Amino acid sequence: MATAPCTAFGGVVEGSGEQVGQAVLYERVGFLAELSRELTSALVASRWDEASLDVLAAGVDGRGEALPSKGWMALRRLDWQHTAALAEGVYVSDRVRRGAEEYAARTLRLALHRRTLLAAILATWPADPFRRTGAEWAALRALLPTGVGGAEIRNRTRQVRAYVAEHGKLPAGLCELEEPPETAAQVLLAAMDRQQVTLQRVDTGLARLRVKLPLCPAPGSGRDWAWHVLDLRLPAIVGPESVLHTPTLRPTRGGRIAVDLPHSRPLSPAPAAGHTVAVGFDWGVNTLLTGTVGRLTGRAATARVLTDGRPLLFDATAISAKLHRLRGHREHLAARRDHYRALADGLGAPHLAWDELLSKAAVLEREHARVCARIRRLNQALAWSAARWAVDQTLALGASVIYLEDLATLEARGKRRGNARLSGQVRGSVVEAMRHLAATAGIAVVTVPARGTSARCPQCLGPLGHHPAPDRLTERGWAWAHCPGCHLSLDRDQAAARRIVSRGLLAQAHTATERATGARTLRTVVDGTVTCVRRPKKTTRRLRRVRQQGAASPQSAGPKTTPGKSRPTPARPSPDRRTQTSRRTPDVRTAPATTPTGAVQRPAGHDTQTPAALGPVPGHGVPAPDNRPESPPAWRVRLSRGTCRRRSSAAGRTGFHHVHATEVHPLTPRFGPHHGGTRPRRARKA
Repeated sequence: MATAPCTAFGGVVEGSGEQVGQAVLYERVGFLAELSRELTSALVASRWDEASLDVLAAGVDGRGEALPSKGWMALRRLDWQHTAALAEGVYVSDRVRRGAEEYAARTLRLALHRRTLLAAILATWPADPFRRTGAEWAALRALLPTGVGGAEIRNRTRQVRAYVAEHGKLPAGLCELEEPPETAAQVLLAAMDRQQVTLQRVDTGLARLRVKLPLCPAPGSGRDWAWHVLDLRLPAIVGPESVLHTPTLRPTRGGRIAVDLPHSRPLSPAPAAGHTVAVGFDWGVNTLLTGTVGRLTGRAATARVLTDGRPLLFDATAISAKLHRLRGHREHLAARRDHYRALADGLGAPHLAWDELLSKAAVLEREHARVCARIRRLNQALAWSAARWAVDQTLALGASVIYLEDLATLEARGKRRGNARLSGQVRGSVVEAMRHLAATAGIAVVTVPARGTSARCPQCLGPLGHHPAPDRLTERGWAWAHCPGCHLSLDRDQAAARRIVSRGLLAQAHTATERATGARTLRTVVDGTVTCVRRPKKTTRRLRRVRQQGAASPQSAGPKTTPGKSRPTPARPSPDRRTQTSRRTPDVRTAPATTPTGAVQRPAGHDTQTPAALGPVPGHGVPAPDNRPESPPAWRVRLSRGTCRRRSSAAGRTGFHHVHATEVHPLTPRFGPHHGGTRPRRARKA
């Protein structure tokens, strides 16, 4: 299941055949979105209390029957639909109320998770809110549901701590701690039937949406509603085999009608175990992903992991720095906005500067919203580009599973900017995007425990020393890892990636799958060594010559029969070993040589002293003339096979100009120890 972003640029009124432009259509969709938001907000506000959330969390109605999964049906079973009402004289159909009730039910059900987490924190409130002891953490973990990370616990603890500082007491529950959630102006058409919306696929790239829209902001009767036909251009990600589902309409601030079109196609899930070749990725600060490929050999006690040592890097330093600057700018704007509002509240309405201060705060609020939108777009683009690159590398290496480091508990601590940037990364979005793209390719994505991946050596499992660089092993640092036992020296993230792929392959039999989300994780740690081996060598030109000489028939010894040659070639004088240069050193003259006739011969290259008839000779800063023949038209050029071969570019694939990633090269995954003491068979040239 995925959602394709589409845009509606116009439509046709079905009854009269009137052509409706984008501006008029945007206005009418906005009327429907505002009506739906009013109904949803009224329903959520009326049921924002602990008693209503208790009933919804129980999952049964008054007769003891289980509530249906559809939200609007669950609210009607509980008889909550009458609490939402519009202004007197405004007419909306029952289908529009269904969409509003579905949105309200989803909002209330999302609050149940926060309510459960808050109840566990309040039940085990520590003596020191700034630091929990081991026993307090154990008591809290016993009450929390599975999968809650430490970052979420600390965020809720800060929220409660701020409430205690303001009111001097602990909150009674979520409804006292938080105000009713705000609802967006959107229309959930999935809860409506054919009397309000229909969707039909016309061809491979076109879908037709019929929806009944209001003609005015406050329709008084059914005559103020009309059917509108909208043609939607399907993006390339929606294949011909995909099944389209009822979309969601959203009027954006830029005057565009966004259509979130869900589509699905059947896929067989990837196996959780039985993998031989895997790719492991480690998270980093600037290098967002650092990976390596591993292969499992042997079984049971003889199982071990092999790697070729080739690093896979997705370096998003420039994008990470840009996001960090935008976050700082956003915080600065928020601080100035709050300062102006505080000054205005202190002065009061009769003061002359009161209106001016509020106007400045409004300008900063709009700028703050634009910066937030910019950060969201960059985060989404970075997450999907990193996920696409990781899946491409996995497919090229022939691996069937991706192992990721589970860093749900990572967050900023103290004043270190590195930790702040690390917590601000989009790791959750990267994991979700990677799971989606890997599912379409038949690849499993599994998270492994992160504790100790950078502390132990992947080659001998001894303690690793962390240093700033390989030539500064006497200093303490972060970027480089060195093992004093086996003297392994490599990048710290690369060592962690080897440990991650080893943990995943050795403990893949303990993979657990969540029923609700289908996410796979490993909670059992099985540590093993990782051996670095060489891949089979390719057939080089020198090896081909040796093969040809060995296959050629031996020549019979006899006198030379070269015509015109009466004596053998004299041997060259033996050079002085002390002044002998390498054979690779080119024989380049740097001074003029004198011929027997006395003329001075210039060295090879352009003559920059003798002027030419038509101007200076190219060289020493003078550009050479373009004497290439005129190329024929593009439609008449026949490219060679080497030119037509597509070469993958990491920068072009990721979509960023300032992202440096390892190029995707399809490599054979056949690597491992030499069987029988012989070298592996060389790969044949394609």
